[in-house]
This record gives sequence, structure tokens and C-alpha cells, in this order.
Amino acid sequence: MKRLLVVADHSLVVHAIRLALRQTAGFKVVGFVDGRQSISRHLLDAQPDIVLVDDMHVRRHALDRLQEVAELAPEAKSLLLSGQMDEESLDEVFEAGATAVLSKAVHPVALGTLLREVVQENVVHRPRRARASAAAQDCPLTTRELEILRLAAQGHTNGRIARQLWVTEQTVKFHLSNTYRKLGVANRTEASRYAHLHDLVAEPDERLAS
Repeated sequence: MKRLLVVADHSLVVHAIRLALRQTAGFKVVGFVDGRQSISRHLLDAQPDIVLVDDMHVRRHALDRLQEVAELAPEAKSLLLSGQMDEESLDEVFEAGATAVLSKAVHPVALGTLLREVVQENVVHRPRRARASAAAQDCPLTTRELEILRLAAQGHTNGRIARQLWVTEQTVKFHLSNTYRKLGVANRTEASRYAHLHDLVAEPDERLAS
């Protein structure tokens, strides 16, 4: 059982993470800590195996907490749950000592799976361009199937995807059906999990406008 410490600055974030992890086996949450101040005492007392840090309202707070983990609990895996996935922001996060970064676009169902993959060291950090290129080359999907999968993995409905791509909902369903077959998954949730695990989800600035 891996010991998980959650660091955030808002009760809504804590509640969302708690719900996402409720059905996840293999983790014991040892605390929810306010990330606006030092967590050194909590690191020493809780002895976590993994520390999940929200990027918080003031990003500097998150970076400071990641540095604390790197200095005081070097054996622990530190993950940032972030809404900023541009290269400059990622470089800053990894320089602060993060083991990995999880996008806030990730489906809640996939959070536990991604945490487990990081703990088992199945997720490594590589330059984003190289990683995206390798993922695209290995992906068995057509360009259109990949485009629809990315939007579906970001939580968009078939109707919204159809409007964005100027196609019918039936066309979206057709491509998703082919995608499930090619990826060997049973449904939309499993396909979304596959997309996140294999870094096939589009960058935040490519998402549909709200």
C-alpha cells in the first residue's frame, strides 16, 4: 500500500481528488495539506511514497512544495497536477524536482491509473517534442481518428466534437468505434485512459473554447 500525501490550497480541489481516488486500490491517503505554507513537518511525519501537488492559485507555492519534497523526501515521487502544459512551464516544474506532471484535463477515472504508472516507474520524462513524435509514430490510428480521440479524451461530447470538426455525430461515432477496435479497448473511458497514458492528448491551447 503506497502512502499518498495531497497538497492543495482549495477545498474543492481536495474534494475532487478525494473522489477520483476513492475507487483506486493500492494507495492510502495519509493527509491533505494546505500548500500555501511549508509542508516539511508533514513530509517528515507522514513519510509518503508519493506526493500529489496541485498547481494552486499561486504557482510559486507549488514549485516551493516540489522543492521541499525533493530536499526532505528524496525517495518519494512528486507529481504536479497542472493546467499549464507548455514547455516553459514544464521545464520550471521539473527543475523544481517533480517526478512527473499530470494534466488537469485527465479524466478522473484515469487519475489512479496514472499515479500507479508513475510509482511503478512506467512513466518517464522526455522532451515533449520527442515524446509526441514517438507517440504519433506508434499510434495505429488515422489522423482523423486521433483527432477525435484527443477531443473525446478531453471530455467533449460527440455533438461538440462533430460541430468542431464540421462532421455529423454519426461520423464521430464511426471513428470512435474504429478507434476502440484498433486500440483493443471496450469503451470511451478506456480509450481516454489509453490516450492519456500514451501522451496522445492535445496541448491545452488546442482544446475547444468553453
